[in-house]
Amino acid sequence: MAENTSQSHSGPSAEERLPTPAADPVPEDGDSVFDEISAYSETTSLTSTILNYRRENGRTYHAYKAGSYILPNDNVTGVDLSPIQPSFVPPNVSFFVDDLEAEWTYTRPFDFIYMRAMTGSIRDWPKMFRQAYENLSPGGYIELMDPIYPVTSDDGTVPKESAVFKWSTLMNEAAHKLGTGLDSGLRYKDQLIDAGFTNVTEAPYKWPMNTWPKDLKLKELGAWGNVNLVGGVQGLSMFLFTKMLGWSTDELEVFCVDVRKDMCNKEFHGYWRVNVVYAQKPE
Repeated sequence: MAENTSQSHSGPSAEERLPTPAADPVPEDGDSVFDEISAYSETTSLTSTILNYRRENGRTYHAYKAGSYILPNDNVTGVDLSPIQPSFVPPNVSFFVDDLEAEWTYTRPFDFIYMRAMTGSIRDWPKMFRQAYENLSPGGYIELMDPIYPVTSDDGTVPKESAVFKWSTLMNEAAHKLGTGLDSGLRYKDQLIDAGFTNVTEAPYKWPMNTWPKDLKLKELGAWGNVNLVGGVQGLSMFLFTKMLGWSTDELEVFCVDVRKDMCNKEFHGYWRVNVVYAQKPE
């Protein structure tokens, strides 16, 4: 078991700890990675027999290759403010429309709490972590994964006057005005320690803005991230820019055109810092 990590967030930055990815030469035409990757192609279907679980002693067990795994199915609980979840889910999965910043009223403790891409959604992270601690079983874990704004680069190829840098900086400024900064991932480690968690571990990653890296894994990661952000930049921006910064919708729409162009510019070796932080409640 690893030691409790109690030092403050004073170590080297994510950029200093991670190697700088090498850039691919900028091609004259389309990138084959985008031709091979679609945001909607990686799907598959389950047959109805797979979902007919074996039931023994009040628990459900897998039907596929029945008996080869001895433990029962895990129960999964998902929480969201909006009822966007599918209506048909396996019997061990439950979704609730609830506010995680309100008092938690769960009747049984969790073994694992996972929070992904929640930056910008929570105003009081210390309270969130205290409630998570109180609702975990002894020895249980919490894990978080969040991007950190604004976009950055190791070689200075993302100019501060570029639309994508301005956009990501303004997004963070607007979110801070709302009380939900988009750099919250920088503080999770210390906040988890303050909440009483042990074995607190922080793992920084780099997510490229597009397919500029030579490394094939980073190139693919950049392709997926680009599809996600280019298609979502208007939806991500609308509330923060119009409500918190006072922009008109027309101003934002024009700005987003340039932001999308920058996001696809492979001469910009930009990436998003992503922090994965996990911790354990003492046994």
